[in-house]
Amino acid sequence: MNKVSLRIRIFLAMLLLVGLASIFIAVVTVRQYKKQTKEYYDSRFERKETAAQKNVNFELENTIYPAYQQFLGPIFRERIYEIATVHDMKMSIYDLNGNLKINSFDPWFRVFKDRMAIQVLENLKEKDEYKESVNLESGKISQSSYSYIHDRNMNKIGILKIEYIQDNSQEEEELTSFLNRLFVVYAIMLLLAVAFAYFLSSYITRSLKSISDKIQETKLLQNNQKIDTKDSTPEIASIVDAYNQMIDELEESAEKLAKSEREQAWREMAKQVAHEIKNPLTPMKLTVQSFERNFDPNAEGIREKVKDYSLMLTQQIDVMSSIATSFSDFARMPKKTIERVDLVRTIKSAIDIFYEEDIAFNSEQEEIYLNVDKNQITRVVNNLVKNATQATENIEEPKIEVSLKETDKEVVLIIKDNGKGIEEDDKELIFEPKFTTKTSGMGLGLPMVKNIVETYNGEVVFNSVVGLGTEFIITFPK
Repeated sequence: MNKVSLRIRIFLAMLLLVGLASIFIAVVTVRQYKKQTKEYYDSRFERKETAAQKNVNFELENTIYPAYQQFLGPIFRERIYEIATVHDMKMSIYDLNGNLKINSFDPWFRVFKDRMAIQVLENLKEKDEYKESVNLESGKISQSSYSYIHDRNMNKIGILKIEYIQDNSQEEEELTSFLNRLFVVYAIMLLLAVAFAYFLSSYITRSLKSISDKIQETKLLQNNQKIDTKDSTPEIASIVDAYNQMIDELEESAEKLAKSEREQAWREMAKQVAHEIKNPLTPMKLTVQSFERNFDPNAEGIREKVKDYSLMLTQQIDVMSSIATSFSDFARMPKKTIERVDLVRTIKSAIDIFYEEDIAFNSEQEEIYLNVDKNQITRVVNNLVKNATQATENIEEPKIEVSLKETDKEVVLIIKDNGKGIEEDDKELIFEPKFTTKTSGMGLGLPMVKNIVETYNGEVVFNSVVGLGTEFIITFPK
């Protein structure tokens, strides 16, 4: 869809809008028509039900038989046919146990074995009234109503069932005819919409086409012509003004681009120079120091001379290293304050600000040095220890272990806690900026830790089990 032209998009959008509107109107019309038809038949059935119940009550008040359920058959033996015929419906009368006493469509002298459904009888006992509707063939609907028959003292003596057959065939034919007429109207509207959408999309995109042609002709190192905004609509004029402003800034951008390319070349050169200068520095320094250690200290005056020689070379090497570092810092932005840091002392100082007794620190060596930015290492430790303390807030015996060890090629920092752990769904997101599982904070701590560690070509990984704790492992190459 992204490759389709704006003209086609506008054209299709208008057709889609008209089509959806037509379908929506048709659906609403059909539903409203059927709703009104149903409400009309329900209302008519309720009127028939009310009239029939009044006739039944009238018969009970004017009969010579006692108003008991065993006399329901004799009471309505003659009148039930007349009542059902007048109201054009079927009537049945049952006793309170659901046994049929008499109906309007069978002779009274027949022996009836018909009974009410048990579920209907139970529903009637709960609500005192029950209605049901059943769809029949040829679009007809059977509506039935069950209600209690009461005597003068409002005692229940029987059950009255009223059944009315509703024929919807005529209404269905009228609805079909109406929809056919509506379809013809919608077809005409759709044809008009197609023509209108075609011309409107052509008109809207005509100005955009001219702007597109101008933009395609725009080149960085040539004299580009501006577009005249005369006779343009406000929307098109804003686009044209933006293009003209871009033309004004294009020359300035070209100069900035050239300057940026020169600066990039200098950065690349600085990195190369720094690499070439720093390569021999370490072996030179180690050679001089080894020579100092292995030289015969018993020779007269030799030791002092060697120390002077070693000091001089060491100072020169430090100067060369400083120059190389300056080149490297220029090529690597932003600048960091790199120094030889005792990680043991730095980590101890970072942990001391928490004052928690459950934080333990151990190191395999008393001193472990690494060339890093001291403030950045402090921030890494502070963030991880702070997360560990928050993870163990509701633990009965919280425990946080910070350990540091050194190998021939790397320095490893481990921060471990016995807190609540990290959920499986969150493990892939914890290093994402602005992601946090806490109610406070901006979710930038762990992404910052990862960024700092990777700045030194290091690596940060973690292991976590929900309910057991989390372990962060940070590796700095030496």
